[in-house]
Amino acid sequence: MKYVIIGLGNFGASLAEELTKIGHEVIGVDRNMGKVEMVKETITHSICLDSTDEHAVKQLPLKDADAVMICIGEDEGANLMSTALMKKIGVKKLISRAITPLHQTVLEAMQVDEIVHPEQETATRWAKRLNIDCVVDSFELTGEYSIVEATVPERLIGKSLIDIGFHQHYNLIVLTTMSIEEGKNMLGVNKKENKIKGIASPKTVLNKGEIMVLYGHMKDIERFLEE
Repeated sequence: MKYVIIGLGNFGASLAEELTKIGHEVIGVDRNMGKVEMVKETITHSICLDSTDEHAVKQLPLKDADAVMICIGEDEGANLMSTALMKKIGVKKLISRAITPLHQTVLEAMQVDEIVHPEQETATRWAKRLNIDCVVDSFELTGEYSIVEATVPERLIGKSLIDIGFHQHYNLIVLTTMSIEEGKNMLGVNKKENKIKGIASPKTVLNKGEIMVLYGHMKDIERFLEE
């Protein structure tokens, strides 16, 4: 897959390097040449340009990118302007970094696809999340075992956990399931919220659009989700 990472500070550079290690094509962008030079040997491509300049941004292969991530953290205005430009261009998936609670509210009003909080979330965690399409979030417990939130695959809709046999066939445990409901932020703009359905039982049925919370070895989780 191809990713464009805008903003090569600590979080952006780490994320770009992690995604490159996994095997994705990554284009790192920053207006600071020093930051661009620091990652040029560890990511696929690094480019120095101003992401708030519409003419300059249009030189990037944005239409080919599977996701664009705005990781600018030191300049809230540049973050918002860059995000607005990506919305205007119409990239496939737009993920933006929130710097303050008010900034997050503005990003929600702009209807970006996802919001990042680097102070709470690591680049490694986001790299895992972006590596597999249906992964919503992940929490690494050790170097090998993780808890992963993933959308219910089409092939499992309408089936119960006992019918699927997660432990026997995949060596995984489903801890709970969540439904996605519409809520509103402080500006009255619609946003999605997850509603936990309680501890999963063998009789729990997986429904379309729901999220499963899986526990297991990361290799087993990846094997299951990529099946």
